[in-house]
Amino acid sequence: MAQLDATIVNVSLPDLVATLHAPFSHIQWVVSGYLLALALTLPLNGWLVSRLGGRAVYLWCFGAFTLTSGLCALAWSAPSLIVFRLLQGMAGGLLAPMAQMTVARVAGRQMPRVASAMTAPVLLAPLLGPVVAGAILSVASWRWIFLLNVPVGLAAFALAVLFLPDDRHDERFRPLDLTGLGFLAPALVSFLYGMDHVARPYGQATLGASLVLFVLYVRSARRKGDDALIDLRLLRAPAFSVSAIIMFLTNGVSFAGQMLLPIWLIHACGVSPERTGLFMAPLGLGMMCVYPLIGRLSDRFDARDLTGCGALISLVGTVILVVLAYSGLNVALLSVALLLRGGGGGAVGIPAMSAGYASIARDDIPMATTALNIMQRIGGPTLTTVCATFLGWRLATTGPSHIPSEAFAEAFGVLALFHGVLLLTTRFINHPENSREPRQPST
Repeated sequence: MAQLDATIVNVSLPDLVATLHAPFSHIQWVVSGYLLALALTLPLNGWLVSRLGGRAVYLWCFGAFTLTSGLCALAWSAPSLIVFRLLQGMAGGLLAPMAQMTVARVAGRQMPRVASAMTAPVLLAPLLGPVVAGAILSVASWRWIFLLNVPVGLAAFALAVLFLPDDRHDERFRPLDLTGLGFLAPALVSFLYGMDHVARPYGQATLGASLVLFVLYVRSARRKGDDALIDLRLLRAPAFSVSAIIMFLTNGVSFAGQMLLPIWLIHACGVSPERTGLFMAPLGLGMMCVYPLIGRLSDRFDARDLTGCGALISLVGTVILVVLAYSGLNVALLSVALLLRGGGGGAVGIPAMSAGYASIARDDIPMATTALNIMQRIGGPTLTTVCATFLGWRLATTGPSHIPSEAFAEAFGVLALFHGVLLLTTRFINHPENSREPRQPST
């Protein structure tokens, strides 16, 4: 539901402008506020699990997300809808890491197989979001976009009650690190906001403030050690630190590629926006073909070789995009490139994440999940901004009357460079014999 809501509302923005009688600049916060609120509660994941237990937090998340979805459907004005979306985003920010943490706890060495099975719905959400929204808006008002979550949320709540075990006795209570929360939560929100508005002075100032807050959090966490909101000593495990870097780079190259491709197709190749979505379909198809196979592949190959192969395949696909940007669009070759990017990227994330979890104690899984999700969350806007800034600079140097293919080729080249860094990073993943099974909690 959280992944679906991140994309489904985009289609309804024109409808919201008309029915709520608000300017687009205000309505845009229905989307932006939701995405920022997702990051706001993410640092609390580890502490909430230690305080309430994973099952209770999961139930509260589903309940709160379902309730706020109903409130969004009942919104009477743009400000009320924005407030309800902020509350919905705060609940949704914990849904994904809670699901990941629950799987990591019970899967153990079977993490790649289990994670590959549960990834399909997450992949389908952004693909189906615009389709579902368009179908709803063709027969009903925008309010039904939010009402759709209510029966789904109630069903999920009932399933969680029935099947998730009570784990409160497994948790070690941690005091809430208010200082760390005061640094890290606003650092994440201001970083994402600053990256989204980095071209403007206030965006640059916000980004600078976020970096200061990150530094202050690191200093505070190093002093508090195990009592910190996120214990930075987890990064002393080489496999975990490498896994975190890979998650950052994987999410970054994925988002940056999804930003560059439509711009290139529309502005440099003259493809219509409608056909652009069709041309990009092989990207999702490549992911969906590979993810179901990750479990079996992980049984046959170690994480280093599997992630390295995936990173190499996605690098080859990106190099093909560089060639296409120089030589001109070839639909067949573009489909091959996107299949390689999607399939290669799909072979990197799950094995790397599994190797990271295998290197830490079971007690540390909630905190590790928070750290990995934060790295994922900031990777996308960071590399997207780098590629977008480079492309904007190159286009500006050629004048407004002409959009050279060389500028897009060089932007894809920057993206390929990040893919190369990702490939090199995968070589530092420990082999399974150098990782250890998460230990059971002490009694």
